Amino acid sequence: MSVRGAAAERHGEWFGEARFGMFIHWGLYSLGARHEWLQSREFMSREAYRKYFHRFDPDLYDPHAWAKIAAEAGMKYMVVTSKHHEGFCLWDSRLTDYKAPNTPAGRDLLAPLLEAFREEGLRTGLYYSLLDWHHPDYTVDVKHPRRYDPEYAAKDKVRNWQRYVDYMHGQIRELLRNYGDIDVMFLDFSIPAEEGFPGKGRNEWQSERLVEMIRRLRPNMLINDRLDVPGDITTPEQYQPRGAIRIDGRPVRWEACHTFSGSWGYYRDEESWKSADQILRMLIDTVSKGGNFLLNVGPNGRGELDERAVGRLREIGGWMRLHGRAIYGCTSAPDDLPPCPADCRFTYNPKTNRLYLHLFAWPFKHLHLPKFSGLVEYAQLLNDASEIRMIAGERKMTMEAGAFDEGRPADMLTLQLPVKKPNVDIPVIELFLKQR
Repeated sequence: MSVRGAAAERHGEWFGEARFGMFIHWGLYSLGARHEWLQSREFMSREAYRKYFHRFDPDLYDPHAWAKIAAEAGMKYMVVTSKHHEGFCLWDSRLTDYKAPNTPAGRDLLAPLLEAFREEGLRTGLYYSLLDWHHPDYTVDVKHPRRYDPEYAAKDKVRNWQRYVDYMHGQIRELLRNYGDIDVMFLDFSIPAEEGFPGKGRNEWQSERLVEMIRRLRPNMLINDRLDVPGDITTPEQYQPRGAIRIDGRPVRWEACHTFSGSWGYYRDEESWKSADQILRMLIDTVSKGGNFLLNVGPNGRGELDERAVGRLREIGGWMRLHGRAIYGCTSAPDDLPPCPADCRFTYNPKTNRLYLHLFAWPFKHLHLPKFSGLVEYAQLLNDASEIRMIAGERKMTMEAGAFDEGRPADMLTLQLPVKKPNVDIPVIELFLKQR
């Protein structure tokens, strides 16, 4: 049985148009403020971890503010953690008491978030963890907080795994029935066997049955690839692929998932934050390889986005306002075009037949494009639509104004650049290609 959705494939064109999305990791771990995996890293019991449940009170939570920040950053969709590995639910699930309405928050936090992002024109996605460190029937594995507690692990013999699977499937059914049009389902994740612990994959999750239910309820929704069965989206995490991702030799829809720092959840003292310039380079690099870029924010315990993330998102939004058309709807350059120059990236819009040259390093006066002569009709800086003059083809070696003018190959196209770099983080030259 194929788990790839024909309807999702037909309706997934929006995903390649969007290219840039916001990931949101928010849960009880925001109070611990030291990584979303703190329960597992610190081998905390459910009872010890419950202190965060009793104090979760995001009194400054304003989902419209989050949505506005995302929209102004140039993001076109979002994915939010409805439930992370800790098992805590942001929504009012009928299947558990371990949910936001039973904390001091006193309400469903998911519904207004989805509504706010939709009002800003962004598509919506839900992350749901297949792992659950709170559910009593979830068995021990290499990620479980109690994995080195023999007394706890011994109780796996009486745990009812099917009861957990039914619970997990039931919660996903709740989300898809009660929270409007969901465009993406990000299910996380399958675990290989290691360190003497068993793995969990398609058989344990009953993945094919789960996907069948999802397709029936939301045939147009895209599903990621972490159920240990093929999905609609391949999701490399925290690394940049060397090129476009292919499976069995065929290009696939993919999405690079990245954080600003080393944590997905709010981490007060973590300092390895990427700059806005670095994030932009990663975004451009991803699109140049035909992928989407999903950038994470980790709201704090009072319900506000980390001020470090907000500052960078505003910088990114400034660049996207001027250069968005080099990102939205763009993909890898056609295979029959000559290669990109060093310290640059190409993105290409197949609908407009425009090639975008992103300059990671600003050259002095000239940028040479071998084998591009005769391919470009017009060139301009994208930030202000100012013309970039071009020299095409061979020129003789002569002395001009006391300077030696070197010859160029007949197929060389040379762009004449201003000496001073434009006042943008990463300049982009828009090349209007001739019809080929």
